[in-house]
Amino acid sequence: MNDKKWALIVSPTQPAQEAAEKLKSLIDWVPVEEAGQAVVLGGDGFMLQTLHQMLNRRKIMPVYGMNLGTVGFLMNNWHMEDLEQRLHKARAFKVKPLRMDVETISGASFTLPAINEVSLLRETRQTAKLEIEINGRIMMDELVCDGVLIATPAGSTAYNLSANGPILPLTCNLLALTPISPFRPRRWKGAILPDKMEITIRVLNPEKRPVSAVGDQQEVRDVSCVKVAIDRSQSLTMLFDPEHALDDRIAMEQFVV
Repeated sequence: MNDKKWALIVSPTQPAQEAAEKLKSLIDWVPVEEAGQAVVLGGDGFMLQTLHQMLNRRKIMPVYGMNLGTVGFLMNNWHMEDLEQRLHKARAFKVKPLRMDVETISGASFTLPAINEVSLLRETRQTAKLEIEINGRIMMDELVCDGVLIATPAGSTAYNLSANGPILPLTCNLLALTPISPFRPRRWKGAILPDKMEITIRVLNPEKRPVSAVGDQQEVRDVSCVKVAIDRSQSLTMLFDPEHALDDRIAMEQFVV
């Protein structure tokens, strides 16, 4: 692997494919296996998919995203001008993923990463009933709700914000624990926790009130217990233009109305 070589990773969408054709002559691209860094063309969903593939393959490299999707919060603006200079000047941000350990009703176990958030969601019309434990101490005997999510700072402006959760500064070492449509206790707004804590959520009466667990885009259905913690064994590096940096964008989301 050559840390100075760049790979081009392209979403299958037509706009990304057309953009890739325009970029092919600008840089001496190499296959992913030979690269030390990558430019990712697509949207936020494709960026998350690419990062998950790197985690699964244990081949992690810095990534510079260029937005050809809708929102593009995890991406830089798309334009071809001075691409090599932009890559050279880009600011690096380290992002540590969550690890969720899942047990299902049938006794199966899964361990999955999540970069934005882990969500527990009711599967039927009936509300979910959840017990919340923090570092081995039960903090809530029963939360009746549509679900609950645990968000990283990088993911705090995504689903977490839509569920009225807090925006977390990128370097704050905190997690957001946010209820989704809580019914009892109705006024509980969630919690902000140090990211050194382990969060355990048990599903009460899971056969009658089934719940699924989702780590970004990966779902496990009919869960009985989910443990969530920062995975300190892995770290992702995302690259941003200095005037378009991720920490500034997260902070500015607090002023969007």
